[in-house]
Amino acid sequence: MSFALRKFTPPDFTKEIFIDAPEAILREAPKDEVAPENYHAMSIFPEYFKINGDWLLAKESRMDCVAVLESNEIKVKEFRLLKKGDLVVTGRTENREDGIYVYGDGFREKRAEQELFAFRQNRSRETAFSRDYDEIYELLKHEKEHGKVAWVLGPAFAFDYDARDAFSKLIVNGYVDNLLAGNALATHDLEAAYLKTALGQNIYTQESQVNGHYNHLDTINRVKYYGSIKSFIKEEKIDNGIIYNCEKYGIPYVLAGSIRDDGPLPPVYADVYEAQNAMRDVIKDATTVICMATMLHTIATGNMTPSFRVVEDGSIRQVYFYCVDISEFAVNKLADRGSLAARGIVTNVQDFIVNLSKGMGL
Repeated sequence: MSFALRKFTPPDFTKEIFIDAPEAILREAPKDEVAPENYHAMSIFPEYFKINGDWLLAKESRMDCVAVLESNEIKVKEFRLLKKGDLVVTGRTENREDGIYVYGDGFREKRAEQELFAFRQNRSRETAFSRDYDEIYELLKHEKEHGKVAWVLGPAFAFDYDARDAFSKLIVNGYVDNLLAGNALATHDLEAAYLKTALGQNIYTQESQVNGHYNHLDTINRVKYYGSIKSFIKEEKIDNGIIYNCEKYGIPYVLAGSIRDDGPLPPVYADVYEAQNAMRDVIKDATTVICMATMLHTIATGNMTPSFRVVEDGSIRQVYFYCVDISEFAVNKLADRGSLAARGIVTNVQDFIVNLSKGMGL
């Protein structure tokens, strides 16, 4: 059976409850980067605002931001991007009282009736994830033709030969549209291709090499000598790995910096807000997001990913969001985003990506 997205059912704005609702209240931002009192903070769900009798959808949403009216459209802005005089929506209700409607049931997700007391309601190491794998196989095949998949990777991928190879196969076969990561993922992946180690350990045997703790620094130093990852790959005749295949197949990647980074590599964003902007540019087009073994990058990406996307034909579709990690805490961290928006899988990410690649027939 072919994969099918859930259909979005929009609110019926011809109902009296919407017709009789008040207009949204707009107030000017008093200063740059400052919202007016009683500002409305956005969520991950579709949100509508009553402006001049019409209910306007905020098409590109992001939680913890504010809604701004510009040219009769609702724009969603981070506080740091507000300008003095911006018309900001105010009001902290969600069910039409302030001309604001937060719509959390548009995809009519099936929810099993739960008893007051029931076992195994959360996702844990005891959860069977077979159905999740089946869904992801079909979802990725669907997205290859109809969507965009953004992958968020932690450095654990670079520590294992088979995991690097499995993810490379996903890139080669068109199941990766964007990659979000940090300096460590790219550094250790390039170290693996260059010196066959990750943090000084052989990527296949996991045996530590003599003076191996120099290897990642030597790799960064060599990349900086050539001036770019692309030149490093060419001059050192690199022919494998995640970053190599991203470069070969033109897959954009964003490397967001950290205060603990070594080097870092030339394309790493050292400014956190520049990194956030670059990540946001990727996420605003993504229809599926799969985060693996990086709690901070996962949370950051989750905070900027709405549960829906307005696609080219103007229709609204669901955004799928997965968090894969060996830690139950990391996996369940985003559970309060809503079950249709974030699904957790508790497993070793290296095993996950190898099984996923095999399940896809790659």
